Amino acid sequence: MKELIAKAEILIEALPYIRAFADKTIVIKYGGQAMINDDLKKKVIVDIILLKYIGLNPILVHGGGTEITRLMERVGKKAEFQGGLRVTDKETMELVEMVLVGKVNKEIVGLINQYGGKAVGLSGKDSNLIIAQKRPPESLVVEGEEKIVDLGYVGDITKINPEVVKALSQQGYIPVISTIGVDLNGESLNINADHVAGEIAAALSAEKLMILTDVEGIFEDPQDTSSLISSLPREQALDMIKRGKISEGMIPKVEACLQALEHEVRRTHIVDGRISHSLLLEIFTDEGIGTMVIE
Repeated sequence: MKELIAKAEILIEALPYIRAFADKTIVIKYGGQAMINDDLKKKVIVDIILLKYIGLNPILVHGGGTEITRLMERVGKKAEFQGGLRVTDKETMELVEMVLVGKVNKEIVGLINQYGGKAVGLSGKDSNLIIAQKRPPESLVVEGEEKIVDLGYVGDITKINPEVVKALSQQGYIPVISTIGVDLNGESLNINADHVAGEIAAALSAEKLMILTDVEGIFEDPQDTSSLISSLPREQALDMIKRGKISEGMIPKVEACLQALEHEVRRTHIVDGRISHSLLLEIFTDEGIGTMVIE
């Protein structure tokens, strides 16, 4: 009986949040172990379906770097990174699109449909959802040395056309977006998934942007797990990037949060996707988890 009462109390705690977020848009960047571990994968998918059923509008944005690297290895092509960014030549771009659009996206859509939701897969090429331009050669620090690096078919977003996402969401579907952009000549471009999530959230004026990752959040001291920052103001975030306290793969996640905040997204969160039901814990509990990036 005590367990049943405890479950009822959890629902009561969630009620104000369910009421507050009803019919609001939540953009979720799906990545890390939550995309690889089968148990975590199922829990994330079921959580997203639950969000839809209780009246929220989840929008799922995903990458797939691990799968891309695996396919490249299978075809005998070595993945190359410069300054933490994937170098994407023409052949690699074809493999990236094959993996993100043809494999990962369809797997996620299939799982959502299998567990009782209604999902539709999109890439940035559908309805010109993600318009981008090829990134010019830039100066990057590689192995301690500054070099001019051409990343190839890597894109920077110039415009989001969110009408198709809005229409699908309003019709009861969960849009699942792979991060392939398109330039004005119809050329496919590989775009960082965190940046896509931030721009999508901004274009939709989402209530929340939630980025699932493989760490608990942002730490004041990365070597001290007790220094987790629960609420990170913009200026502190920029200073931590400048001082190298936020580095490598965490930088685009924080940049995505800051971009979303500039366009009236009310809350942005970096959440540990390795924790079961992390989305629900962040949205529907008083304490929440992870790091919230704020203005």
